[in-house]
Amino acid sequence: MIIVEFNLKEGITSTAEIQITKNDTAKKMGSGDLDVFATPAMIALIENTCKNCVDLHLPSGYTTVGIEVNVKHIKPSPVNVKVRCEAILEKIDRKKLFFKVEAWDNKGKIGEGSHVRYIVNSEEFMKKIQ
Repeated sequence: MIIVEFNLKEGITSTAEIQITKNDTAKKMGSGDLDVFATPAMIALIENTCKNCVDLHLPSGYTTVGIEVNVKHIKPSPVNVKVRCEAILEKIDRKKLFFKVEAWDNKGKIGEGSHVRYIVNSEEFMKKIQ
């Protein structure tokens, strides 16, 4: 058995920003009937921000997979507005990573919550599902 060392520290952060397009709307994604930023799109932004937070700290051949999302979508955002997400790695439990997440548009906070990711060896992970 090979033991791999992960160079992660609690407190590291990552920020990402996107501009909402028609493809990011509830109407387009099928999660609602309106042309506003979809909750699934916000969750994807959150997961991506958390993934990017730790990517550079993992050895080659390793990545993270999302295993839990708990978020509140507080306010709607229209098409063409920029949305910013911030993730903070709050806790590390071996290969399990716990993040605090928040999202804002130009008028204030639109979402908040937590996300859990798990570190996996990419090759071994894919072998298990084939």
